[in-house]
Amino acid sequence: MGTKVARRVTVHGHVQGVFFRASTRRVAQEQGVTGWVANRDDGAVVAWLEGPPDAVETVEAWMVTGGPPAAEVDHIESGSVQPEGYERFEVR
Repeated sequence: MGTKVARRVTVHGHVQGVFFRASTRRVAQEQGVTGWVANRDDGAVVAWLEGPPDAVETVEAWMVTGGPPAAEVDHIESGSVQPEGYERFEVR
């Protein structure tokens, strides 16, 4: 198995109620990325992305550029974290 990286990404803006979580799961699964995505009480969406560096970068870039069509991303916070060994991608 190749090198795995992990990123924690928090997306702020109009990102709840626009299928952001389900769309993130679809894109992550297409890229072979594991982890999770969840709504936060403050209206943001947070995701944990794990996988090959190029795949994680592709999913994060999709989130940065706005996610699904109805979403309006204001800004994103992201950083590298230690991979935890997730086996699938889930919506929380």
